[in-house]
Amino acid sequence: MGNELRTGVFVCHCGINIAGVLDIEDLCEYAGTLPTVVAVKPNLFTCAETGITEIKKAIQENDLNRVVVAACTPRTHEPIFRASCQEAGIDPYFFEMVNIREHCSWVHRQAGEAAQAKARDLIRMAVAKAAFLEPLETFRSNVESRALVLGAGISGLTSALALAGEGFEVILLEKEAEMGGLLRDLHKLAPSDMAATEFIAEKISAAEAENRIQCFTSATLEEVTGYIGNYSVRFSSGEEVHTQKVGAIIVATGGAPLQPVGLYNYDGKRVITQSELELKLKDGKIDAKSVVMIQCVGARVPERNYCSRICCMVAIKNSLHIKEIVKDAKIFVLFRDIQAYGVENEALFLKAKEAGVRFIRYSLDNLPVVEDGKVKIYHQAMGKKVPLPADLVVLSTPIVPHDDAQGVAQILKVPVNEYDFFLEAHAKLSPLDFSTSGIYLCGNAHYPASVREAIGQALGAASRAATILSHDTIERVGTVATVNTGLCSSCFACVKVCPYQVPQMNEEGKAEIEPMQCQGCGICVAECPAEAIQFRYVSNEQILAVCEALCA
Repeated sequence: MGNELRTGVFVCHCGINIAGVLDIEDLCEYAGTLPTVVAVKPNLFTCAETGITEIKKAIQENDLNRVVVAACTPRTHEPIFRASCQEAGIDPYFFEMVNIREHCSWVHRQAGEAAQAKARDLIRMAVAKAAFLEPLETFRSNVESRALVLGAGISGLTSALALAGEGFEVILLEKEAEMGGLLRDLHKLAPSDMAATEFIAEKISAAEAENRIQCFTSATLEEVTGYIGNYSVRFSSGEEVHTQKVGAIIVATGGAPLQPVGLYNYDGKRVITQSELELKLKDGKIDAKSVVMIQCVGARVPERNYCSRICCMVAIKNSLHIKEIVKDAKIFVLFRDIQAYGVENEALFLKAKEAGVRFIRYSLDNLPVVEDGKVKIYHQAMGKKVPLPADLVVLSTPIVPHDDAQGVAQILKVPVNEYDFFLEAHAKLSPLDFSTSGIYLCGNAHYPASVREAIGQALGAASRAATILSHDTIERVGTVATVNTGLCSSCFACVKVCPYQVPQMNEEGKAEIEPMQCQGCGICVAECPAEAIQFRYVSNEQILAVCEALCA
């Protein structure tokens, strides 16, 4: 192929997503005038089979050694195009992608000429950068075919059993003295009406009987080091301290219902929570003829501005169970909005109405007032305050993270959101992954979830972990930071700024970066005052070439 740069540019219509705003023919003509470009091709959908075939064909017919695709987001489609380049015989890292959909046609839909000019600039910059692309080496590391699952509620047990069923060893840690999580204290599960304790007991028995699962209760996670495929974990269980090697970690630490201290005269006797009502229902001891349930207690307020999602269905389910015990009970559910999504949940909602459960809307401007033996509510339809008899008041409170969520997050070096729920890498593209590779999450640790949702997420997290554990080795491409120790001034800047705590100082006092652990964020590269750290896929030469092309 020689040393001559031969670049091919492929511009995507993306249906009307791009072509509805940008002139694709003009972009192709312009790309053909750029240095090193020897082939240009428009595609209706470049990521489709026909578009991929066109790329491969052009590489072979035009002896291309650089490829630029102007299309949509690299986040979702770059791996497809890289693979196409590799199949056609050129290094997959001699590929550059331009996002002219999100960066041009979508955001500048009302400014067609400016969007067109910007798309030209982006293509010119990408072609300039492509000239300085280099092959990247890959790193390999052995994989420990064992997983760590944190939490032995329904999510953790489901994940552990799924992985064990695939033949992998699992270390299951539960901080409480017993496994089972929230389901130990629930009465029945909706909409199946299955006894919660029986359901979770079966899972616990299965985990204890599974030879591949080591169960530890009263366990505390103390330290996690290493990287995807090779984590070293230290934890204590009772008086014993254990150190184990694992290849993947699943966070299923769950959550807990908020204790409504100071709200609506909560006393745990005549004013209780739904969780406390569940215990009464399990014992079959309901001595109240009139029950008032208040929804969104401590949720959807400035201190906790999220919907817990499951509280409405818990109230509906428990209302029907009260009706089974006390046939003539009067039940009022005071709500702001009803969250009864799904066909089965909607049917249960209608069943509660048919059974005589009354649903009354309230607003934050007129909160219910709990008094001795009654609850006053402003009835919006009647336009006045109405007293409701209340032998028992039940508060529906949201699921909140455990108090130790931040501590676990710091040990694992993973993020939490403003409420201390664990934060996924991407809500749509990676809903069960952390930004740190090899660590996954599910259940209430992530966000309030029903039992069905928690099980689904747990199976998904186990599946994601299995994609790592099923390999003897794991490969990492060199899109990571590297250190020139000869230039390192031992200033510790990289150690201080890395959000993943990857850079370490070696025995000579020089910085070292483990390539399998580096997430490729580039912060250390920008921070290093001696310019001792480089990021080969975004090198100084490439950045300068892009800047010069922009100003040309």
